[in-house]
Amino acid sequence: MLSISNLNFYFGSRALYEGANLHIKPKNKIGLIGANGTGKSTLLRLISGEYSPDGGNISKSGDCTIGFLNQDLLSYQTDESILQVAMQAFERQLELQKKIDKVLHKMETNYEDKDVDTLATLQEEFEHLDGYTIQSKSEEILEGLGFSTDDLNRPLKLFSGGWRMRVMLAKLLLQKPALLLLDEPTNHLDLPSIEWVEKYIQNYEGAIVVVSHDRYFLDRTIDHIAEVSGAKITLYPGNYSYYMEEKALRNEIQKGAFENQQAQIRQTERFIERFKAKASKSRQVQSRVKALDRLELIDDVIDEKAKVNFKFNFGTQPGRFILFLEQVSKAYGEKVILKNTSATINRGDKIALIGANGKGKSTLLRIISGTEKIEGERRAGHNVIESFYAQHQLESLNVDNTLLDELKETGTNKTEMELRSILGCFLFSGEEVFKKIKVLSGGEKSRVALAKVLISEANFLLLDEPTNHLDMQSVNILIQALQQYEGTYIVVSHDRYFVENIANKIWFIEDQEIKEYPGTFDEYEEWQATREKSDEKPIIEKVKEKSEPVKVVKSSPTNEKLIQQLEDKIVNLETQKEDLQHQMAELAQNSKFEELKQQEIRLNDINLELTNLTTEWERLLS
Repeated sequence: MLSISNLNFYFGSRALYEGANLHIKPKNKIGLIGANGTGKSTLLRLISGEYSPDGGNISKSGDCTIGFLNQDLLSYQTDESILQVAMQAFERQLELQKKIDKVLHKMETNYEDKDVDTLATLQEEFEHLDGYTIQSKSEEILEGLGFSTDDLNRPLKLFSGGWRMRVMLAKLLLQKPALLLLDEPTNHLDLPSIEWVEKYIQNYEGAIVVVSHDRYFLDRTIDHIAEVSGAKITLYPGNYSYYMEEKALRNEIQKGAFENQQAQIRQTERFIERFKAKASKSRQVQSRVKALDRLELIDDVIDEKAKVNFKFNFGTQPGRFILFLEQVSKAYGEKVILKNTSATINRGDKIALIGANGKGKSTLLRIISGTEKIEGERRAGHNVIESFYAQHQLESLNVDNTLLDELKETGTNKTEMELRSILGCFLFSGEEVFKKIKVLSGGEKSRVALAKVLISEANFLLLDEPTNHLDMQSVNILIQALQQYEGTYIVVSHDRYFVENIANKIWFIEDQEIKEYPGTFDEYEEWQATREKSDEKPIIEKVKEKSEPVKVVKSSPTNEKLIQQLEDKIVNLETQKEDLQHQMAELAQNSKFEELKQQEIRLNDINLELTNLTTEWERLLS
């Protein structure tokens, strides 16, 4: 259907593609992956004809129509309704409808036999093209992508960029091109919409090439992986998980071949060095020199699984209680987001806040941060230091700073070497730390902003869509960083792989209340599937089916002053306990067993007191 042969494309002096090949067959569903900057979006533009190759050939069959969803469509605006924009996909049907209306209008005042024939011909073609169903098809796809029935007649220009992108995706899906090119289609979708698109793509009759950093999405939608690396394209059969297994095997083989070749080169070089001065060996020496010149070098395997080790330093340890919301309500005019709902965040909670767009996730995050006005009570715990990350905060980066200077301004006491090491973890190595912020891409700016949040010494993080614009390697780095973080955080994300790896609790907003699932995302999905199959059961019965039930998180202190005093005592005792354990370790090393026995008695007393205080603290909160 479409063939790419010996493709060359240069960005300035840098080769994005050099001798690259890819063959797309009908019904292929290909996931296009690779690090940021390797040219994935560029390849889609080359296939669509927007860019021309510097060498090689891109050929397609005559019946290969192409549809391209790209990030430029975010800026498209019009006064037309979103339903009208989506229905632009049916160009021929709309043209026929206009002609039919024109003939009917004429026949009202000037009836002629030839008009009847014309009308019959037009209506026959219109019916053949399913013209009478184009509106219902458009409505179905728009509503599948998250629009309400009331939204359909609102002008496109009133919607944000992310929602406009959904309309353009709907239009593209309705066109049903033979080859569908999708550039990060899940970036602006919520979980229900992502799942809807997954099912649509699974049943799509044409071929698809999709650029995505969503591993779950790739696993559920594609049958081949095309990896862009080293200016080449390597095609792997299977979904993303299979690609990871296959690539590991290929890397192992390549690593062995590389090491064998390097050993051979070293051996040859030693022979040349040893005998180059001997006339009797000159022929053999020259032969080996020529052999080295002709040798096609095998590349070493690039380790893309960056292992990071963050050292988080909390200047202040918070109490057991991080945040308390009591009888909170929030509405924008007639749109009610939350109504008389309560929630508690405890120290060590790793919460993912998920759900459909428009349910109030970002609003709730702002309420938790204290930047959103509410009815009800928001109370922060003792010694809580928070740090907030959101996409709009990329604008607060000083564009004239270097990366290193930007991290220095966080006010931490980290040395320049430590800051360079942290930037290295976020894939900024060597001289790149002296780049100006203004020359960075959106994804690179996201990595800098996340690095700033993680070194801020905050003990409570609020992260709003932190994986947007990050490639898979960067997402993996963020996962590792959060897994090593000993503080508390709440994250809004639609990246299911990310959520599964960083959350021990799932929050969602339902019936204008904050609800909690006490487990991982995979467990939550399993519970939701069971719940949807038994919708006739009351919620309380469904809860009993799970050993750890979903619950509305409610907890009201009867005496705020007493709770605060208890938290202060708990924190003080925990500090004493930590100091005592260090002392006991030294005593054990020095064989001072009599003193060690006395300290053990003291440790038991502290543990008992901590248990009693914690029990009382939990009773007052319940």
